[in-house]
Amino acid sequence: MGNKLIFCLMGVLFLASCSPREVLTRRLATDLISASPAFQTPQQFTLHTGIVADKDYALPESLVLRQHGWISANKAPCSPSLPPPCWDVLLTPLGVDTVRALVPAEEADKALLFIPVAKRELLGVTGISKQGNLADVDFLWKWVPLNEVGAALYSGDLHYVSTVGLRDYDDGWRIVHAQNATRSGQSLDDAIKNAEPAP
Repeated sequence: MGNKLIFCLMGVLFLASCSPREVLTRRLATDLISASPAFQTPQQFTLHTGIVADKDYALPESLVLRQHGWISANKAPCSPSLPPPCWDVLLTPLGVDTVRALVPAEEADKALLFIPVAKRELLGVTGISKQGNLADVDFLWKWVPLNEVGAALYSGDLHYVSTVGLRDYDDGWRIVHAQNATRSGQSLDDAIKNAEPAP
């Protein structure tokens, strides 16, 4: 009876001495990814108004904005720095109502409008592969539109798969940053950029 009590006390002391960040679990990986500034930063769309090159006017995002009636354009003379043809892109009255409400008032009259359109939602960690003090964590995420423009540009139905590198330091597991990324792991910024649609 005395030995069992001693072993139980030793077990409790051992568990109490472990930091929650010392053991890499799916829950810890989920917390680290979802709390990361790289994951929390909203996606911004840059809307160019005024004279733009054809390559910028022909982007899929511009087509979506034209289809929604938010922008229109007329052919325009190119500046010496732009290859022809060029377009003079304007917000339509509907575009003014929609877009200007999404940007700060002091930015509303500028040629470049930075519109927050979507945020990331972590759907879950799908796998962890550990090798020593390094780990690759596979996770599933999706875009959540923040407004009408975001809903037009980012489907909330499409899911993405990414892999991020984690490293076990003396104080626990941390996400690998770009300057510390090794061959076995990539930073969260790179993981998001290299995301692939989920099957």
